[in-house]
Amino acid sequence: MLRDKTTGFLRTLSRWLCVTLIWASPTIGAAQELSPYQSDFPPEEFRARWEKLFDKIGPHAIAIVQGAQAGEGSEVFRQSNQFYYLCGLETPRAYLVLDARSRKVTLYLPHRDETRERGEGKVLSAEDADLVRKLTGADRVAGIELLARDWMWTLYWTAQAPALYTPFSPAEGGAMTRDMMEAYKADVAADPWDGRPSREGHFIELLRSRFPEFEIRNLSPFLDTLRNIKSPREIKLLRRSAYLASLGLMAAMRSTKPGATEYQLGAVAQYIFMINGAQGDAYHSIVASGKNMMMGHYFLNKSTLGNGDLILMDYAPDYRYYASDVTRMWPVNGIYSPEQRQLYTFIVKLHDTILKRIRPGVTGRQIMDEAGGELRDLVEKTQWLKAAYKEAAEKMILQRSGFSHPVGMSVHDVGNYLARPLEAGEVFALDPTIIVPEENLVVRIENVIVVTKDGAENLSALVPADPDAIEKTMKEQGVLQAFPPAPPMGGE
Repeated sequence: MLRDKTTGFLRTLSRWLCVTLIWASPTIGAAQELSPYQSDFPPEEFRARWEKLFDKIGPHAIAIVQGAQAGEGSEVFRQSNQFYYLCGLETPRAYLVLDARSRKVTLYLPHRDETRERGEGKVLSAEDADLVRKLTGADRVAGIELLARDWMWTLYWTAQAPALYTPFSPAEGGAMTRDMMEAYKADVAADPWDGRPSREGHFIELLRSRFPEFEIRNLSPFLDTLRNIKSPREIKLLRRSAYLASLGLMAAMRSTKPGATEYQLGAVAQYIFMINGAQGDAYHSIVASGKNMMMGHYFLNKSTLGNGDLILMDYAPDYRYYASDVTRMWPVNGIYSPEQRQLYTFIVKLHDTILKRIRPGVTGRQIMDEAGGELRDLVEKTQWLKAAYKEAAEKMILQRSGFSHPVGMSVHDVGNYLARPLEAGEVFALDPTIIVPEENLVVRIENVIVVTKDGAENLSALVPADPDAIEKTMKEQGVLQAFPPAPPMGGE
């Protein structure tokens, strides 16, 4: 009998996984030829970005952007966001030069390493000049050894050296954000036994020492401004990333049971990400139960889930260089307690009150002002089970919590949308939060929002937010129960 039940359940799970794969992966079943170049952006889109940069740096300037260096050891190479944004090329140690004087673009690439290609696969190189020009729209492709010579002739034939722009801010890679990398730089600088310059700092010093005629200027603000408004193709990728994040969180909900561990739920979600084409994590999974949720970027994920605890899960994939940022909270035992339900229901209503007012042409502050009356009414009409809950809700409204960071190629994307009216194409996280310190409790919901021409779209609406819908989802069969972890070995 047990064997029959187990066999039937595994068949059910198999059907569920097949549906998930087909539903979430439109390309499954089709033969896919591996390509050394992306297919999400045509050359015309890169050319439009270059033209905007030409206009920003002015007609007497040049810009140069470094590509990422090759990974160490067996680390899989991932291009830096800013370089990929400008040309989509995934070749290590490449350089992109945009000459605003002629409005021409040159890619400088390493030469072919045939031995490495035989072992790892095709990488576009200087020997692929014709193909690279066709794929990227670049005007010229050359070996990196020609960069210094080309600039020597530029200076020789120019009465006054043009300004030279390059990014001063650190280039984000996989699961990296600008704020995280700036903190890392500060830690390195503070270490008396280290103190290395950043890669960007080293590059700037090389430019100054080898070509002192150039006035070196910061390209980062211009690049950040361009990246702040997402194109329709970028929004398509962000929608897909948020969709996979939603599927992952739903799979984690189904797998949640007392006695499981935080890292197991993270693994379930990551499995869903990876079978649907994600190239990795947008950021380290945050799976916080009990007191752990008081740490905003908790990452240990080692605790065992206790009956009666809440889970706060914040996790999303890196899908073709585009991130998302989605958070939900659910009860470990599958049923919200009255207190948990009240707080979570309130935060969902608060989120929706803000969301329906998001539109282009107004600032986040204006939106919070408009929502203020309805939010205060929501607090007053709620029959709070504890005075501390009402106090925490009132504090949250006073602090105007909700509008958070941009989302794009990084989960904490570059740029700033709060200092000016919203524009169509801006994408950000909406994450109102209530903190009840007396109970070591954080109640939060987070969705990825894109501003449209008429209002806003919640890109992560698939994953349930309503407590009843979450409880219903948790009753469905979970991956973790179908494929439990291996039992401990002797001595463990």
